[in-house]
Amino acid sequence: MKITIDIDENIKDTEIIVRSKSLSPEIEKIIASLRILDRKIAVEKADESYILDVSEIVYIESVDRKTFVYTKNDCFETKLRLYETEEQLCQSGFSRVSKSCLVQLKFIRSLKAELNRKLRLTLENGEQIIVSRQYADELKHRLGVK
Repeated sequence: MKITIDIDENIKDTEIIVRSKSLSPEIEKIIASLRILDRKIAVEKADESYILDVSEIVYIESVDRKTFVYTKNDCFETKLRLYETEEQLCQSGFSRVSKSCLVQLKFIRSLKAELNRKLRLTLENGEQIIVSRQYADELKHRLGVK
């Protein structure tokens, strides 16, 4: 991989150009990392509102028509529905792993095959999440392990 940085005082806006023979999982990770740098999401906890950096989110889960946002050390609630957060975050390194859960790919520590083509993810915070077979192949592809 070749990296070129061009510093020019006359340039008004920073521009990043990625040139590649194909869109590999490595390139997808780079693009997701760049997109996530400036993203924020509104969340709540104990009647207090917070603006959370998307880069801190480990996973997002929908339970009983409520959407919860999990970081390494905390849990928040968001007013957004799961499909709305997915629309906002799918280009920022998140992937749907079940009907009720999105996971940020960079926080996946390991995965293990389960029965019926399901996967068990272990996340950086130690939590384990089951990936339904409907989403398992796409997740493997995005992680580059297929």
